[in-house]
Amino acid sequence: PLLAQHHHPRATEATTKYFLTQATAAAMLLFASTTNAWLSGQWEIQQMTHPLPTTIITLALALKIGLAPLHAWLPEVLQGLDLTSGLILSTWQKIAPFALLLQINASTPLMLISLSLLSILVGGWGGLNQNQLRKILAYSSIAHLGWMVLVLQFSPSLTLLTLSLYIIMTSSLFLSFKTNKTTTINSLATSWAKTPTLTLLIPPILLSLGGLPPLTGFMPKWLILQELTKQDLAPAATVAALSALLSLYFYLRLCYAMTLTMSPNTIINTMPWRLPS
Repeated sequence: PLLAQHHHPRATEATTKYFLTQATAAAMLLFASTTNAWLSGQWEIQQMTHPLPTTIITLALALKIGLAPLHAWLPEVLQGLDLTSGLILSTWQKIAPFALLLQINASTPLMLISLSLLSILVGGWGGLNQNQLRKILAYSSIAHLGWMVLVLQFSPSLTLLTLSLYIIMTSSLFLSFKTNKTTTINSLATSWAKTPTLTLLIPPILLSLGGLPPLTGFMPKWLILQELTKQDLAPAATVAALSALLSLYFYLRLCYAMTLTMSPNTIINTMPWRLPS
């Protein structure tokens, strides 16, 4: 009901997509718990020792939060919603699946690492060609979830730190865009005229999400890379670090559009160089 409160065809479509995705994931969760009870005689989530139900439940939770390759619904759903509903979807809705993921004994570590690296790559790659802020934020969400799941089985506290910092940064970004009433890159260029203070605040948040060193978002990435190196997973750490550069590119693009361009000189609204006589 919250997602469909704006009676617009796009919002209704996004709500339907979201409902079907979550219903599928919930059915998979139920199937995994039943299978686990059948195989081990235990209903508890901590007692999952058999690889089959563990794999199914991990895939179900990956579908719930939008990890690649089960991510395709997230950008589409987020694009159809207004910024307030999008904020709830990107932050609050991630907490419950993570609470379950943290409790599963990962008997399939390779699968989690593969899912997370693919998510970081897809999250960076998908956001490159986007003009819509909500889709960019959706791909940013996919990439950040990849970082969280990458270190999940080695240091759950680090995953929780990354999740909480991601929620704080994304909330501030969504609320800033809501205040500005901006949904595209082109409308960002006029925001300095509307709210000059926010124009100073948004670029540091964007660069923090990208993980640039002096800012908050650098800390969890650095700690995750350090933890992966300790676990002898240097190749995974290298792929993750290089894939983060893709995300950084589109965050920089947003900063450039916001701070270094004047309104008529954005990509679409170019002024004619010769006035009609």
